Amino acid sequence: MTYCVGIHVDGGLVLASDTRTSASFDDIRTYGKMHVFEKPGECVFVLMSAGNLATTQAVMATLRRDIENPDSEFSLFKAGRLYEVADYIGRVLVANQAQISESAQQSGVSVEATLILGGQIAGGEAAIRLIYPLGNWINASPETPYLQIGESKYGKPILDRIIDRDTSLEDAARCALVSIDSTIRSNVSVGLPIDLAMIRDGELRVAQQIRIDEDTPFFAEIRTSWAEKLTEAIHSLPPFPWESAASSD
Repeated sequence: MTYCVGIHVDGGLVLASDTRTSASFDDIRTYGKMHVFEKPGECVFVLMSAGNLATTQAVMATLRRDIENPDSEFSLFKAGRLYEVADYIGRVLVANQAQISESAQQSGVSVEATLILGGQIAGGEAAIRLIYPLGNWINASPETPYLQIGESKYGKPILDRIIDRDTSLEDAARCALVSIDSTIRSNVSVGLPIDLAMIRDGELRVAQQIRIDEDTPFFAEIRTSWAEKLTEAIHSLPPFPWESAASSD
C-alpha cells in the first residue's frame, strides 16, 4: 500500500509521499513514488503514484520518452494549460494499463494505478489534480484544498481540521508530514522514508525537495512535539460533570 497527499494553498503546492511498496515481517521494500518534471521558468510538474508499480514505471517512462523526442505529438513540456497535462497523462495511464491488463488478469493481478498531479505552467495557476485509472480526473477545491491517494483515512483528520487556502506553505508541509506520520503509526503498509516537495506559486520550479527518514532531526522533533502537544491537549479538555463533583467533595 502507499499514502500520498497533495495540498494547494495560496502560497503554492505541497506534495508528500511515503516510499513503501510492500511490507511483511521479513520483506520490506521501498520505491520512490514522487516524480519531478520541470523546465525552470516555464513549467513544473510533480507526479505521485499509488497502485501497480509496473504500470507507474511504464507511465513515467512514456512521459520522459515523449519529452526527449522532439517529434512527439505531445509532451509535458508542450502543454499550454494544466488541464491538457492531466488529459495527456490520463491517456498515457489508460494505454499502459490496457497494454498489460490481459496477461495480468489471468493471474488475478490489478494493473490499475492512480496519480496525483501538482504543477504550474507559465501564465496559469498552480493546481493539483487526482487522475483515476480510467483517465478521468478531479481538481482540489477551495473547500477541500487537498487530494489523497492510497491509505488515506488515517491522515485525513488533521488535514480537515487545519488546512485551508490561507494556510502558509510551510504549515501545510508540516501538516503533510504529520498526516503521513499518523498513517505510518496506524498502518504497517505505509513507511519511511518520506519524499516532500514544495512549489511556490509563480516560481515555476520545485523550491524544496527532501527525503526524510528516521535520522532526519527536524522530523524527529515534529513527531515528538506533535505527540506531546496531543497529550497536553487531552489533559486540558473540560472535565466530565462527575469529575467536577468528585473534586468538590
